[in-house]
Amino acid sequence: MNTPQVLPIYIYGQPVLREVAQNITPDYPNLSELIANMFKTMYLASGVGLAAPQIGLPIRIFVVDGQPMEGREGRPESMQGFVKVFINPQIIEEKGEKWSFEEGCLSIPGIRNGVMRHEFVTIRYVDADFREHIETYSGIKARIIQHEHDHLEGKLFTDYASPLKKQLLKPKLQRILRGDVESDYPMVFHNGK
Repeated sequence: MNTPQVLPIYIYGQPVLREVAQNITPDYPNLSELIANMFKTMYLASGVGLAAPQIGLPIRIFVVDGQPMEGREGRPESMQGFVKVFINPQIIEEKGEKWSFEEGCLSIPGIRNGVMRHEFVTIRYVDADFREHIETYSGIKARIIQHEHDHLEGKLFTDYASPLKKQLLKPKLQRILRGDVESDYPMVFHNGK
């Protein structure tokens, strides 16, 4: 296998971020290389999750590594072993109390906003070897999964903002659309910049 490459992240305004992603099959070209590239890109960008639409591919795959979230916001849950690949994921159930947590997104640099999400999520997916799993997650793990799964449905965390908050975010989003933002990772802007 080739050395993993850092891929540019598609930024707010790119149409692929609003598409509903498609399932893939085990013969998807260079799948193991794609997964390695996604992890390398996520780590370089200091993310805890990365979905394929964020690198310009409208396919149903995301990767996660929750380690940087360990102990955040007074939530003592362990992130040990929460390094996973989710292929063709489908959320079966979301339940429990909704709780707010400030989220950010590699595709919307410089913006954070509180998002209400369910405490528990049950998800069906296949791993990199196309073995099927049905698992239930809670807390921050559930939130990361819900956030990344939203990307596969063409949704962004800013969609959950109240009408007032959306108005307040609008100037920042306009700056992103103009390409007036900096980051430590390569980006692809809507305006082709």
